[in-house]
Amino acid sequence: MTSKPPAKATESSAAVNPSLDDMLASLAMARKGGSEQSVSADQQRCGLVAIIGRPNVGKSTLLNALVGQKVSITSRKAQTTRHRITGIHTDAETQFVFVDTPGFQTRHTTRGTAALNRNLNKTVQATLADVDVVLFLVEAGRFGPDDAKVLALCPKEKPVMLVANKLDLVHRREDLFPWLESMKEHHPFAEFIPLSAQREADTKRLLDIVRPYLPQQAWWYDADALTDRTDRFLASEIIREKLFRLTGDELPYTSTVVIDAYAEEPPPPNKPKATGLVRIAATIIVEREQHKGMVIGDKGERLKRIGTEARTELERLLGTKVFLEVWVKVRSGWADDEARLRTYGYE
Repeated sequence: MTSKPPAKATESSAAVNPSLDDMLASLAMARKGGSEQSVSADQQRCGLVAIIGRPNVGKSTLLNALVGQKVSITSRKAQTTRHRITGIHTDAETQFVFVDTPGFQTRHTTRGTAALNRNLNKTVQATLADVDVVLFLVEAGRFGPDDAKVLALCPKEKPVMLVANKLDLVHRREDLFPWLESMKEHHPFAEFIPLSAQREADTKRLLDIVRPYLPQQAWWYDADALTDRTDRFLASEIIREKLFRLTGDELPYTSTVVIDAYAEEPPPPNKPKATGLVRIAATIIVEREQHKGMVIGDKGERLKRIGTEARTELERLLGTKVFLEVWVKVRSGWADDEARLRTYGYE
């Protein structure tokens, strides 16, 4: 699968059939001239790895799988990720600092969302300026105009790896041969990594391939750190995920969640085995009055379900009881208002 380091190439062959693995190995050897590099196990490595791709290609799913816990929300709705989300994976010798970026906005450029889309694209471009490695994520066997626009953003001076996701949906692996060959014409990729983000063996193989590309330096975070985002931010994202999942295409693109209050209460001193309590007050922001009705639902049932599902997941992630209150407010034009975007946490 890769020629650097050689020991990992043999380990990776179980994830794809031998013929596909042979082709990837030959591509790597031709690209690097057969050069080899060993990795010293007693030296720490640490670096920033960007995960980029068009909307809805599976970036957040891959990040969560690599970290081993949910740090970035997912849904079928395009543009679910709107912030730079950092996920951290640390093993015996290497700390991988992954960054899930918003899908580069090649659509949704109509009036009313221009400022938000500019903000999201700036986030992608700023991230790419800082990273050590870029994982360019596409669906295995597919490369369209939107993919090409994102690939054009990749810095020429940094290693870019083609990650062909959703390999499990490819019925004939042989069909990937000509596609992989054609992808060499689009960019001098450092590695070709076909995988399914939901397979643990595939994500482990990706880590092994990325590892030697990271600088030898001290770790930036504690060994048990999973993200640099706060629990308050996580709460807003989980609520927004439930909002998108329970409204589907019914609710337009322009909606967000703001945390109005977040307070942690310790357990009572006379109950040492009890957990504490987190009190959260949140507001769902929508564009129009009719959107408010969509979120609330008949007799408030949909809003109640959004709150219940968000609270349940937050209790699991935070390991404590959560008291969650959620309201809905109309703020017309928020997605095209730079000042309001900053107020809502879009920097």
